[in-house]
Amino acid sequence: MLNRRQFTLGSAATFTLIAAPAIAKTWPTKPIRFVVPLAAGGGVDMMARTLAQHLGTALGERVIVENQGGGGGTIASAAVARSDADGYTFIFQSVSSAVINAIVYKNLSYDPVNDFVPVTLFTRFPLVAATNSEIPAANLQEFIALLKSNPNHYSYGSSGVGTVTHIAGELLKSLAGVQMVHVPYRGNSAVLTDLLANRVALTFDGIAPLLPNIRSGRLRALGVTTAERSKVLTEVPAMKEIIPGYELPFWTGLYAPAKTPRDIVEQIAAETKKIVQIPEVVSRLGDLGVDAVGMPSGEFDMFWKQQLAYYGKIIKENGISISN
Repeated sequence: MLNRRQFTLGSAATFTLIAAPAIAKTWPTKPIRFVVPLAAGGGVDMMARTLAQHLGTALGERVIVENQGGGGGTIASAAVARSDADGYTFIFQSVSSAVINAIVYKNLSYDPVNDFVPVTLFTRFPLVAATNSEIPAANLQEFIALLKSNPNHYSYGSSGVGTVTHIAGELLKSLAGVQMVHVPYRGNSAVLTDLLANRVALTFDGIAPLLPNIRSGRLRALGVTTAERSKVLTEVPAMKEIIPGYELPFWTGLYAPAKTPRDIVEQIAAETKKIVQIPEVVSRLGDLGVDAVGMPSGEFDMFWKQQLAYYGKIIKENGISISN
């Protein structure tokens, strides 16, 4: 016959054996995919890899970045929209694919809003308008005057039709009352090559890829697209200082297929909030003029909807025409 002490110990052992499966790790149990709808090597790709590296450490499972460029981000987005909503596939988007595509493309094979759930806003940063240093304009005011004196003589390069760099150029034309020729490329690296060769006069891009050539004097920074000046290029004005109403926020965020379990979404958002406070992450992104955010999912959802309305208004009111 068991005494009370034997019964207690035996019961505890039995409880432990029964309870163990309930607290076992259920997610993640295999590698997680971050799909980036751009070619490898750009600023957005670097940000995705930064988040993936630290998130993998936090979750105890590998986070693999897969680059799937093409179609202005629509090819990768369609693939992720059709993926299982099991918490193992995500898409790391910029405002170009998450917002502008939802406005300008009318016949997509997926719903760019309802097929995704926003997980977390990771970064915010400005684009910078840059010219070749051989262009006879020392600042944005002089560049606008040059364009007005030579309508459609100069061109600007974008990373493709319907991208934020295209919108940035068209907004400049509209608000400043100037005429330029739009030259779309397949990605920012090709634009930079032609900008350095002075085959296009202007482009918009993140600070990181342009900064070495700005510092060396090969390129001239005219303005940044955020309401405030950049902490990295403090001497460069915000575009709206010269052109009232000019503001184009740029950001990156993580999205999951619709119906991804809410607890997984919230867990990744919570871990990202911790990651953006790591000094190494803050320093690495800050050196590139990028602010780490880590916005919660619900707040990001509201921000995303505001951005859809904001960009939609810009495209409509400024007569920006983008063909599919």
